[in-house]
Amino acid sequence: MATAVVHYLASAITDRGRKRPSNEDAFGYSVEDGVYVVCDGMGGAAAGEIASSLAVDEVLRLLEGNGQSEHGGTLPDGLAQAVAAANEAIFARSQRNPRLSGMGTTLVALAVQESHAWVLNVGDSRGYLLRHGQLEQITADHSLVEEQVRNGRMTRGEAQRSPLKNVITRALGTQCRVTPDVFAMETKPGDLFLLCSDGLTRELPDETIAAILREDRSLAEHCTCLVEAAKKAGGQDNITCMLVRAEA
Repeated sequence: MATAVVHYLASAITDRGRKRPSNEDAFGYSVEDGVYVVCDGMGGAAAGEIASSLAVDEVLRLLEGNGQSEHGGTLPDGLAQAVAAANEAIFARSQRNPRLSGMGTTLVALAVQESHAWVLNVGDSRGYLLRHGQLEQITADHSLVEEQVRNGRMTRGEAQRSPLKNVITRALGTQCRVTPDVFAMETKPGDLFLLCSDGLTRELPDETIAAILREDRSLAEHCTCLVEAAKKAGGQDNITCMLVRAEA
């Protein structure tokens, strides 16, 4: 009989990086509620910081209490409702304050319940799964160059060199409604989820991330090693990574 997942451990870290004057990334999680969120804000002045923090706070607030939504229902339904509410809150805030006009944030979130997991994303913050030493990207970036790559109009190398690589095609708060992608899966003991902003993935290839995560370290040490490696590689953007491990 296969061993079931009975609980999860988590750790996270965020860093300004080496070039940015402030940190517009935000993260938050509740092991009790099985919800984990990473956001990367955008917008002038402090708007990006406001958008990302608002998104994290809203999602966690609405899913407080065993991962049930305010209206009852399943955890993935509750997560989708919470993300929609976060989008509405950011959009409404930007409409009320001209200085915040156009602010938004990416979001990648993980919801877990026993051996079930759901990963949800908007924008180019990513969700990965390391299983048996193999790293797989779960999410698909909502970015202009990634869509060109998926359509066969641009190679991976061209995408990495493109001056348009920072252009995202979907974000929370920039429109009155947004549609996230949702990925469902069964988890196994030892599975390691990585949620991260593009400050990590623009600096480190997947092979380097996987090599770091294969080392025998605590989750907190893994997070620190990932951030330091991204800073050493350039640290052009804010860097956030969150690790969630399934335990028997």
